[in-house]
Amino acid sequence: MSFSKTIIITGGAGFIGSHVVRLFVQKYTHYHIINVDKLTYAGNLENIQDIDGAPNYTFERIDIADSTAVQTLFKKYSIDGVIHLAAESHVDRSITNPMDFVVTNVIGTVNLLNAAKEAWKSTGMEGKRFYHVSTDEVYGSLHDGSFFLETTSYDPQSPYSASKASSDHFVRAYGNTYALPIVLTNCSNNYGPNQFPEKLIPLFIHNIKNNRPLPVYGKGENIRDWLFVVDHARAIDEVFHKGKNGETYNIGGHNEWTNIDLIRLLCSLMDRKLNRATGTSEKLITYVTDRAGHDFRYAIDATKIKNELGWIPSVTFEQGLESTIDWYLENENWLQHITSGDYLTYYDKQYNNR
Repeated sequence: MSFSKTIIITGGAGFIGSHVVRLFVQKYTHYHIINVDKLTYAGNLENIQDIDGAPNYTFERIDIADSTAVQTLFKKYSIDGVIHLAAESHVDRSITNPMDFVVTNVIGTVNLLNAAKEAWKSTGMEGKRFYHVSTDEVYGSLHDGSFFLETTSYDPQSPYSASKASSDHFVRAYGNTYALPIVLTNCSNNYGPNQFPEKLIPLFIHNIKNNRPLPVYGKGENIRDWLFVVDHARAIDEVFHKGKNGETYNIGGHNEWTNIDLIRLLCSLMDRKLNRATGTSEKLITYVTDRAGHDFRYAIDATKIKNELGWIPSVTFEQGLESTIDWYLENENWLQHITSGDYLTYYDKQYNNR
């Protein structure tokens, strides 16, 4: 089968990556989409089993920190574009094991940059694109009413955000030094289906359903801007196809919530969904010692991507949260496979016998 482009999407078995892979496979049937994932604890091929047999989809189990494996991948396929989402992303884990974040987020990114540079040096940079997906956490913490702009100075406060900031700098450096056609986005907190249940919203949905404590850092006053993951995938599509080389675009939901207000809304919705008396789930809230170096507020100004590319969120937070809750309640098997570890065997069952 002949394809007009071959696109690598790294981290495509993860939360955000799986939504991007699905969108591209289904929307761009003339593209060959190669999902590259190491399948760490957060990589789950069950997230995209619905498109596993698509004729324009290929999965490659590769650790991007393995430079030889990455170079071999670029020799195996004639690659036109990279959408790089693979990353260690949980702040608490970065505090415990910072080197894991250096290896994947920094060295892994540089391996991809080197492979793209070498491959495209011979074929030409025209029509190529290296798209690096990053986070708003690289900007640090806000303590006033201002917003993160694309020009905001970097001030990472955790090992996770420091590793992402470093990878961002390397991507821009390769664009400047080697004329690599790069583009970057920095996005606010995502939520939605298929998110690994160490993150706030899926963890609390699971805990509420099972009448377990809801651990809230400090007083729950930290503020985050939340974006529905499907809208993030749409934004990635727009930036990949319409963004300008060398540019950065901030992606946000214009949707700030304190953690405690979000949790109370979640409790209220869950009480209704589970036919429980109003206030039942709020009794599960338990305040715990604040996280070390906990950033107070993140808030994205997404004016640039709106004005230049026409992207805006398609759902309100309340709409997105309701549909997210419904998805988790309707997909109990998915969550059971996560908690039991059965999801880790999906690759062996589906791919080793092919």
